[in-house]
Formats: sequence, C-alpha cells, structure tokens
Amino acid sequence: MTNKTKLLSDIADKRILVMDGAMGTMIQKRKLQEADFRGERFKDWPTDLKGNNDLLTITRPDVIADIHSAFLEAGADILETNTFNSTKISLADYDMQAMARELNIEGAKLARRVADEWTAKTPDKPRFVAGSIGPTNKTLSISPDVNNPGFREVTFDEVVEAYQEQVEGLIEGGVDIILIETVFDTLNAKAAIFATQEAFEKLGVTLPVMLSCTVTDMSGRNLSGQTVEAFWYSVRHAKPFTVGLNCAFGADKLRPHAVALSAVADTRVAIYPNAGLPNEMGEYDETPETMARQLKEWAEEGLLNIVGGCCGTTPDHIAAIAKAVEGVAPRKVKSFAPAMRLSGIDPITIINAA
Repeated sequence: MTNKTKLLSDIADKRILVMDGAMGTMIQKRKLQEADFRGERFKDWPTDLKGNNDLLTITRPDVIADIHSAFLEAGADILETNTFNSTKISLADYDMQAMARELNIEGAKLARRVADEWTAKTPDKPRFVAGSIGPTNKTLSISPDVNNPGFREVTFDEVVEAYQEQVEGLIEGGVDIILIETVFDTLNAKAAIFATQEAFEKLGVTLPVMLSCTVTDMSGRNLSGQTVEAFWYSVRHAKPFTVGLNCAFGADKLRPHAVALSAVADTRVAIYPNAGLPNEMGEYDETPETMARQLKEWAEEGLLNIVGGCCGTTPDHIAAIAKAVEGVAPRKVKSFAPAMRLSGIDPITIINAA
C-alpha cells in the first residue's frame, strides 16, 4: 500500500469523501466550436472532432483545467480525469485510435497538476485523482444485430487490450485511483478489471479500484440484465476500494438501488447520481439544493462513503452536496458470514445449513 493509498483509506474511515461533478455539462456550457476541438495540431484532421471531449485535454487544456479547478474549489476531494472515452475502441468514432495512450497520459497529468495545486493551497484537505474509465461504446454481452444474437462487434480480448492501454496511460500520468464507471455491461467491466490487474502486474503498481454500475430502468438492472446485487457478486473478486452507482437517474429514483447495494457490499459504497433525468431539451433540472437535501438523507441513513454528481451536476451542485454531508459519519463497511454467492442476471446465496 502506497502512502497516498493509505492516506485515502484513513480519510475514508473518518468522513464521507466528495467526488466532482459532470465534465460534459461544464464543457457544453462553454459552447465550444469545431475549431476548439481541432486546435492547431488537428486542424486538417479528416473527420469532425466536435464532441470528442477527451481531446480538449490537448487542444484546450485551459478549459479542462478550469473545470477541474472549479470542482475542487467547490469542495471535491476526488477529481476524475477527462478520459471517459479514451480507449481506442471509443476513439475509433473519430479515427483517433492511435491517440488513446497519449490522451490518458495527458488527461492524468492535467488532473494531477490541478489537484496538487489545490492540495498545496489547503494541505489539510488533500486531493486525489481518479482515472476515469468508461464502458466504451460497444457491448460484449448483447448483439447489435437483432437477426444474429451471437454476433459481437468486439471480442473480450480486444476490450482487455484497449483497457490495458488506457490503464497504463493513466498510471503513467499519475492517477491515485482507477475508476471503472458507468458499467452498463458487466462483461465489459470484467474486461476492465482484468486489464487493470494485468497493468498493475506489468508496471509493479497497485492502486485502489472503484467500480460503479449504472442501471438502465426502474427495475434496477444494467443493460446486460443484472440487478445491483448480482453485479456486486460478479465483481466482488476484484476487492475494490468502492462499489457503487452513477448516472442513471436523479437521487430520488436511484435511492432504492443504492439501499440494495449498500445492504450486500462488504466494501465502501460510492454514489454519484445525475441531476435528475434530462428534460425535453436534454438539460437537467434538479437543483443543487434538492439534490443535496436528498443525499444528506442518504448519508444520515448510513448509505454513503463517497458521494458526488454525474450528468448535469455543476460546481454549485458539488458545493451543496459537500456542505450537506459535512460532519455526517461515513457508512460502516459491513461483514458477512461466509456463503456461496452466485450471480446470473439475479443473485443467489447458498448457506450451509448443517
């Protein structure tokens, strides 16, 4: 265990840690144009680049640094890198597969620099950098062709290879945590976990891993069909620093699924919901005050170790959430008697009754 990992664990034992909010929302507020995404380096790139938010780390680092800083100023302890889509699988949409490693290295370095600047300002509140790893835009469990259920656009090994490249870049850039987030397909998450473990072994480094699932409907299942309890049993072998939920809904509709996960997880729980569901204009209406009030109730009920915001959450949301959970004790990590815990799309626990 590194000194930074021990520090993170010690703080998490004492108080609820706060994550940052939505990078995409903040970028949209800047109303950037194609030229911002291209910069000088990619001015002649053959495809449109607007929407490739991760590329802004290179072409508009000032924008990304400002957003990082705004969330830290709001009270965030954990800063996510601007690398959610920085695998060669996702970057293929822009013909930028070859940029994957560089985007992860530079995304981590930029977040590291901003986090260290804020740690220097307030040494009593150290900031941590989580390397953001999204689910990619492909799924390993479901065919995209309704006429061919066995078809897959990528193989497990290809996804592992892409994720390992990402993890190695994030580690080279200096992250403190590996964050595998917005898991809609548990098999993709398993590929990310395996890739992370391979990267750790290759580089001789071990960092805390955070796993965060997203549910796709009110039944509380992810896209590959698993309940949150089944998801946990599928990934528990990774011994993550946290397991949790992000994106999906606002805090009110996400609450029952957070309760279910907190009841079975024998590790810390991290939750960062959207600012409600998007409206007809694709915008998020849940106010900082409403969201903070709801999450404070969660904290007081003992559901949270780490809390933050996903889509639609701004520095105002994070500031309100940080203030709301200040002084509230973190969730106590549970322990359970040994049992056989299995998972398909639903969980099953087999207890020796002898």
